[in-house]
Amino acid sequence: MKKIILSVLSLLLFTLSVHADNKQEALNFYKNYIEAANSYSDSVTKMYTPNAKIIRQVVKPDGTTANAYTNTDTYIKQMKIAQAGARLRQYKNYYSNITISKINNNTFKISSLRQPTGETYKLKTYAVVQKQPNGKWLITEEMMQTKQQIFLKYAEKN
Repeated sequence: MKKIILSVLSLLLFTLSVHADNKQEALNFYKNYIEAANSYSDSVTKMYTPNAKIIRQVVKPDGTTANAYTNTDTYIKQMKIAQAGARLRQYKNYYSNITISKINNNTFKISSLRQPTGETYKLKTYAVVQKQPNGKWLITEEMMQTKQQIFLKYAEKN
C-alpha cells in the first residue's frame, strides 16, 4: 500500500512540475518575442505558426472597436515593411500586467497591456502560444489593439 501511495504522489509531483515547466517556458518564449520585436530581429517572423490567427482590434475615437483579421504571410510582409520606419523612430512597445493562463498542457494564453513609445495610453493584447511536437514554442493566435485607423479598411463589416 505504501508503494502505491508513493507512486501516485511521485506521478502527481511529476505532472505538476511538467505543467510548471511548460508555463515558465511559454512565458520565457513571450518575453523573447517582446525582445525580438523591440530589437527588430528577423527571428520574430519565425515565431508564428503558418496558419496563425492574427487580429488587429482597432480602437475607434468613440471607444468602440472593430476587428481586422489577416493571415500569417500577410502579417509578416506588413511587419517587415513597417520595421524600417519603426527603427528610424526608435519605436518600441512596453508591456505590463502580463498574465498567463493555461488552455492545456502545451498551450497558454498570455495577456498584457501594451504601451507604444511616446504614448500615455495602454492597449490590450494577447497571444496564444503552443509548444510544437518538436519542442519549439510558436504563436497560434494574436490579438493586439491599435488606434491606427488605417486598419479599419480591413475590419469586418457588421
